[in-house]
Amino acid sequence: MDRENKRMIGEYEVIHALHIGDREIIVGDNPHAPKDERFMCVTCQYIDVFIKPEDAIVSDDFTEIIQEYGNRLAAQAEKTRPLVMKPKIQGIDTRVLTEKDCHRIDSGDNLNGKIIVIKPTSLRREYQMCTNQIMLCTGGFGASPNSRGNACYCVDLYTGEKCRQERPDVLGTLERSQLPQWAELTLIQHEQKMRKERGDAR
Repeated sequence: MDRENKRMIGEYEVIHALHIGDREIIVGDNPHAPKDERFMCVTCQYIDVFIKPEDAIVSDDFTEIIQEYGNRLAAQAEKTRPLVMKPKIQGIDTRVLTEKDCHRIDSGDNLNGKIIVIKPTSLRREYQMCTNQIMLCTGGFGASPNSRGNACYCVDLYTGEKCRQERPDVLGTLERSQLPQWAELTLIQHEQKMRKERGDAR
């Protein structure tokens, strides 16, 4: 496999990688690196399309790097688990929503103002639960019918935070009457906020 088809971090080929929560832990190999620097372990944060490497270490001892990789994975899993478990602690039914739970869409559907459901397969495994699937679509080229764009700007109906989704990742839509209580509450709060902002603008 040539370099163009390899995943690279700088001069290192990525040979092991796992994304947990907000960080990816990576092991790289560079047979042409200076002495004592063949293997690398690095933690990466992704901010939009930018990669922010953190705490890179290098060694010629592969077992040392793999041990560091395991330690970082364990630490990141421990950091992420409370966030993932929070809905369950709150008593929320976090079952994954499937095609059977929502209305299918096609390219001619307008998603602006619709409650959309994100495909579970578009989410990393730790986030595959309904609290990460239900969004209010507020705009973006991808929300328009037959658009060439994919960006759908949304409000997450669990956290209330703004986010971006991609139209190919949308499984379908929900009627408001289908919303679980927690999502309905977040939607009401968002609507109240929007009315207040419009009132302030006048």
